Parts: sequence; C-alpha cells; structure tokens
Amino acid sequence: MGALDVLAENNFGDTRSGGLAGPMGLLIIVLLGIVTVFLIRNMTARIRRLPAEFPDPDAERKAAEAQSVERSGSDPDHLDKSTPA
Repeated sequence: MGALDVLAENNFGDTRSGGLAGPMGLLIIVLLGIVTVFLIRNMTARIRRLPAEFPDPDAERKAAEAQSVERSGSDPDHLDKSTPA
C-alpha cells in the first residue's frame, strides 16, 4: 500500500486557498463577452450611418481637365506629358 499512497498524494498544494480563481475567471469572461457585444453594436451602428458611396476625390480634377480640354481643343494626354514624373 505504500506505493499507492505515494501516487495518491496531493502534490498540488492547498486546493482550498485557490477557491476564488474559478468564479473570478468566469466573471472576467462574462465581462469580456459583454464588452464585445457593446463593441459590435457600436460598430454596426457606425457602419449603417456610412453613405452607400463616397464621392470621388479626383472628380474635381477630372472635371477641370475636361473643361480645359474642351477650351483648348487638344487631347487630354498632353497634360500628363507636360507634368514631371
């Protein structure tokens, strides 16, 4: 019976002192879950407020180029060739 007593011995220390670790871990997991739900709701609301299409940032430049081409009567490629790379 001596070998079984050695194998059955508790080598993990006092298990009663760590009795709060389980409930604290559960509380942290639940709080992280609640925070995640609020973050998802906030992101969803922000995404719904976004416009379906964003304005083209180059639209003004393209319109100005088109007007200058109409006035000069030349092709629009001359603008690209004259600007340094």
